[in-house]
Amino acid sequence: MSESVKYLLDESRIPKFWYNIQADLPEPLAPPLNPQTGEPVGPEALAPIFPMALIQQEVTTEREVEIPEPVRDAYRLWRPSPLFRARRLEKALDTPAHIYYKYEGVSPAGSHKPNTAVPQAFYNREEGVKKLSTETGAGQWGSSLAFAGALFGLEVLVFMVKVSYHQKPYRRTLMETYGARCLASPTDLTEAGRAVLAEDPDSPGSLGIAISEAVEIAAKNDDTKYALGSVLNHVLLHQTVIGQEAMAQMEMAGEYPDVVIGCAGGGSNFAGLAFPFIGAGLRGDAPKVRAVAVEPAACPTMTRGKYAYDFGDTQKLTPLMKMHTLGHSFMPPGFHAGGLRYHGMAPLVSHLVELGEVTPIAVHQNPSFEAGVLFARAEGIVPAPESTHAVRAAIDEALDAREKGEKRVILFNLSGHGFLDLSAYEDYLAGRLEDRDYDEEALNEALAELPQVG
Repeated sequence: MSESVKYLLDESRIPKFWYNIQADLPEPLAPPLNPQTGEPVGPEALAPIFPMALIQQEVTTEREVEIPEPVRDAYRLWRPSPLFRARRLEKALDTPAHIYYKYEGVSPAGSHKPNTAVPQAFYNREEGVKKLSTETGAGQWGSSLAFAGALFGLEVLVFMVKVSYHQKPYRRTLMETYGARCLASPTDLTEAGRAVLAEDPDSPGSLGIAISEAVEIAAKNDDTKYALGSVLNHVLLHQTVIGQEAMAQMEMAGEYPDVVIGCAGGGSNFAGLAFPFIGAGLRGDAPKVRAVAVEPAACPTMTRGKYAYDFGDTQKLTPLMKMHTLGHSFMPPGFHAGGLRYHGMAPLVSHLVELGEVTPIAVHQNPSFEAGVLFARAEGIVPAPESTHAVRAAIDEALDAREKGEKRVILFNLSGHGFLDLSAYEDYLAGRLEDRDYDEEALNEALAELPQVG
């Protein structure tokens, strides 16, 4: 076993294909449905908002999807990303566990999100699209699509959830530096935004509302398409470059993970790391790993929500997707991990939870930030608020291994850095950070509004 702390791959090892876990599922994924007819939707239903290449990737069951060379060329700006052995953290925890983390914060935008923003911008450019509209929570996705738009000459309009817009002003500045326009959602620019503001002029916004606004803009303008940073199959597909690289790097380290961990809001960074490992286990090509998806206790989609068909947005503009959901009308409290404030979970992640291949857990933000500070002081990297949830779970795994006297190999995705989220750390260090709980009555009301599907 190597004694290294950092495992690097040459640029030639950037994956040539994305991995599609649908090819290895023991049971097929439930299809999206037309909310009016209850019938499965075809490509024509998605054509107004997505380019055909992405629609084909959304529905394919082929195991490998080739990565276009212009996309791989853009990936070379930051990929392959490094894998680290967290030896200093292991020492601080006095654990026999070996902790590894895949660090996606080396991308230009500071997170894993460009892995899908770049191909989405590329495919839209290839189909002659001029503009993209999107939503963002904490701003990681909006920053990434703004960066990708700059690479491929596309105008980008970002609806940023209002509570995050005010919490994270430098994310907005980063988007504007890349050339995007960033608005605090809900806005009066769309019917969806005006409807929310009419009910609550002080609405803090949510990802569901911001999605409604971005989808509406794309559907009403022929020169504009919609881009999504998580949840959908093609987004999770693009992120599998993370796990494929990590498998090669773990081989360099001479170990194989017992447990693979990622934070989960919509599911993309978790899937990006975990799906190649889960797929290898399903095929019998490697030992099965325990895959842990960590969500915020204030927005516990998988651990408290219902597995059912629901809309992906608040204003019911999307097809129905079968997923773990808190209800499309649910408004999560305004905690700092804005990228995890989504009412639903990716259908593929939800499906794997139901199959027992993914274990969901929920943690509060104070224990998460405690873990983030401990990690920063040991390893030197300040994690994004979202990523601290994965750090918390990895530390708890390592402490459990210490209690049981077990050697355990832990791999987690450090999905982004927190350099533009320091106001959250300021609140934590000053003792101002509250562990926000969701409103049980509001949740029950939202679940009662789930669409009835026969």
